[in-house]
Amino acid sequence: MKLMFLGATHEVTGSCYYLEACGKKFIVDYGMEQGPDYYVNKGLPVPAEELDFVLLTHAHIDHSGNLPILYAKGFRGPVYCTKATQNLCDIMLRDSAHIQEFEAEWRNRKGKRQGKEEYVPVYTMKDAEGLLKQTAGCDYNRKTEIAPGIQVRFVDAGHLLGSASIEIWLTEDGTEKKIVFSGDIGNTDQPLIRDPQYIEEADYVVMESTYGDRSHGEKPDYASMLAEVIQRTFDRGGNLVIPSFAVGRTQEMLYFIRQIKADGLVHGHDGFKVYVDSPLANEATTIFTEHQYDCFDEEAEELLKKGINPLSFRGLRTSITSDDSKAINADEEPKVIISASGMCDAGRIKHHLKHNLWDAKNTVLFVGYQAIGTVGRSLIEGAEEIKLFGESIHVAAEILQMPGISGHADVNGLFDWIRAYKKKPERVFVTHGEDSVTELFAGRLRDELSLNAAAPFSGTVFDLAANVYIEEASPVLVEKKAGSQKAGKAKQTFQKLLAAGERLLQVIRRNEGGANKDLDRFAREVQSLCDRWDRKE
Repeated sequence: MKLMFLGATHEVTGSCYYLEACGKKFIVDYGMEQGPDYYVNKGLPVPAEELDFVLLTHAHIDHSGNLPILYAKGFRGPVYCTKATQNLCDIMLRDSAHIQEFEAEWRNRKGKRQGKEEYVPVYTMKDAEGLLKQTAGCDYNRKTEIAPGIQVRFVDAGHLLGSASIEIWLTEDGTEKKIVFSGDIGNTDQPLIRDPQYIEEADYVVMESTYGDRSHGEKPDYASMLAEVIQRTFDRGGNLVIPSFAVGRTQEMLYFIRQIKADGLVHGHDGFKVYVDSPLANEATTIFTEHQYDCFDEEAEELLKKGINPLSFRGLRTSITSDDSKAINADEEPKVIISASGMCDAGRIKHHLKHNLWDAKNTVLFVGYQAIGTVGRSLIEGAEEIKLFGESIHVAAEILQMPGISGHADVNGLFDWIRAYKKKPERVFVTHGEDSVTELFAGRLRDELSLNAAAPFSGTVFDLAANVYIEEASPVLVEKKAGSQKAGKAKQTFQKLLAAGERLLQVIRRNEGGANKDLDRFAREVQSLCDRWDRKE
């Protein structure tokens, strides 16, 4: 029984794990890397055609996005996932393939004039469609033998429609071991989908740590907050533009707006129109509706029992064609426009920004994370001008960001998830987090819960039967142009310092109520540290 860590080690994206057990070779997830890439990831240790099957936690591209590459390289085994994940992958992987082909066409058209070699897409629509035919949808909470000695069960992770933690039971040569892959653990009290379901026993746990260094804070009343923004924007005659991720976040926005309309939270603009301008988002919304009875939470189910569609309301408009999209900005009435992409780096949202950013009557509301280097990040950081389609656009619209919305559990949610195990796992492997965060979170698991926790690097190999490392890999930095690697390392180092500061605050809060003498000594030590490192003149 062998486990090898490949992707999302000391990084947030590119999830992938390779296992050998019971005479089978398989992987859990095969995701794309997105955003800055700091470490070199090991490739699959065997040819793709030798893989017997794949287990997939959920449909997000950083977990599923490289699966069509497996098909292109000869993999013909099943991909086991939940039925909702199967349906979402059907649209998301096709969309990803379309983007790959479009980018290749654009590069080759440009490169041909410069005499460059042909650029080959990472994968094609044919590869995506071939892979999708191999997906096998599974029910939640049903233990299934997928090969002799290998049983699996998908447990609701509460992160995205269809998302799952995967329990795997392995029986080989008289040895039985259970390993759990957390997938992305969801935030609690999200609209529509259920809270994460806890697991109570395992020998080994591979768990994510995306927000392992911070709390989301107190949950705002999102419907009331959104209603205030709509009211203020409409009162001055403007449009509210919401850049939104097509799968998950768009459906949450529709849920809140239905509630706003039902409760009459916006006054004087009865029947206001809401445009969803994203073919992918519209397809995803249909899939959410199809899985309402097996994936929705109790609150959404109560609405369904009353004959109310949680994702639909009077005034909702969907935009499919490019002509539909163009017509939105010809409508002069105040309206809400929800469009992808969520970070404004591609898609139809760029057209809506071009038409709305320059006018002070309008508002742009961000409802998700904005990565460094994206148009969205520039706007929330106060850019006075941005370039769209080669044209400089003045930023006069009100720019807002809704706090606290996240599909990921924060550090408290992660602790709740791992505390649910009635017996301590033999080992906990921390992955899917920034470099400093994985180390910090693994340290807290060791210090506060007495768990045998570590954050392995890509290439680390572990013997599940013997409970020992076969190989402990060292980090290999991605080679970049002179100066960029140094800057990237400096940024990572500073992030470690920030994470350490967060932990110091947590320790301080936990000491509330301690003996005055101890607290006074602690305060002096902190003050001394600050005096030593204070860079102010």
